[in-house]
Amino acid sequence: MRAPLELDLSHMQPGFADPVHDGQACFRALLEALARPGRITALDAHLTLPAPPPGIGAAQLAILLALADQDTAVWIAPELRNAAAGHYLRFHCGCALATTLAEAHFVVIGTPDELPALDALRLGDPAFPDRSATLLLEVAELHSTGDLSLRGPGIEHTQTLGVGGWNAAATAFVQENQRRFPLGVDTMLCCGTRIAGLPRTTLITEGA
Repeated sequence: MRAPLELDLSHMQPGFADPVHDGQACFRALLEALARPGRITALDAHLTLPAPPPGIGAAQLAILLALADQDTAVWIAPELRNAAAGHYLRFHCGCALATTLAEAHFVVIGTPDELPALDALRLGDPAFPDRSATLLLEVAELHSTGDLSLRGPGIEHTQTLGVGGWNAAATAFVQENQRRFPLGVDTMLCCGTRIAGLPRTTLITEGA
């Protein structure tokens, strides 16, 4: 069930300066990130990013501004739903705020430690595997070299990645997600203004 919240516009911050151009630029950057898993892209090199409300990262917000609308439900932490972040998303995106992970098309996660159980998410179904969730996971650091080794479509051999706060449970989450292909979720790692894609086809192992 989706929470009916009163919309507070008294301190509303602006969205994209150029909604059409910025939305298209963000969408192209996301497609490139998912096509080349593990490659880091700076969104602010492609568009002007608005200042995010507390609880949401700059790249997370840009993705939602580009993709979320009245036909999608967005899950954010319960304490953010009736705070500035919740009001911002409902005003600028027109999206509903999901009260359960299972109904959410986009899931905003603050750290790898907060990753939910895979089965709690929309994983699609065999006839429509695209009807699944996209995770927007904020991480403390994002580097092109590190202890994670990525393999799969879009990666010629292996791609290394360093992710601040990554842990064994996060690796197990991605491995189980990849095992369930074509079902599963796609994940966008976000670090401030930068992103790296982890589609459901990507396998991660630790110890590059």
